[in-house]
Amino acid sequence: MIKSINHIGIAVKDLDKSIEIFKNIFNFESVHKEVVEKQKVSVASFEVGEVLIELTSPTDDTSPIAKFIEKKGEGIHHIAFESDDVNSELEGLKSKGISLINDTAQEGAHNMLISFLHPKSTNGVLMEICQKK
Repeated sequence: MIKSINHIGIAVKDLDKSIEIFKNIFNFESVHKEVVEKQKVSVASFEVGEVLIELTSPTDDTSPIAKFIEKKGEGIHHIAFESDDVNSELEGLKSKGISLINDTAQEGAHNMLISFLHPKSTNGVLMEICQKK
């Protein structure tokens, strides 16, 4: 079951420069940074209320984030919804005709399992389903 919005992913070219821009806007104190090798990204995230803002930059030119930035530029990349059971959620969505990018959960940032829904099934919005491990 979908419980809440977990985070909003924003694709950026320069992670450190973007952290400073967003710090000036939101005045946050703490930033979580990590590299997700399997996704070929560096991530910096901070809280705004109950939602994380996740700045994501490519670590490799073949990263999906690099391709996104090349095609669409920097900006909102995805909205992530938290679930109790991401794989069960995916099965249910697939049975309803929603196209999936990942048929099963993958490892993501923040020690979470993640999977993406294809934007052609969601009015052009890339959606992520995530679950805490």
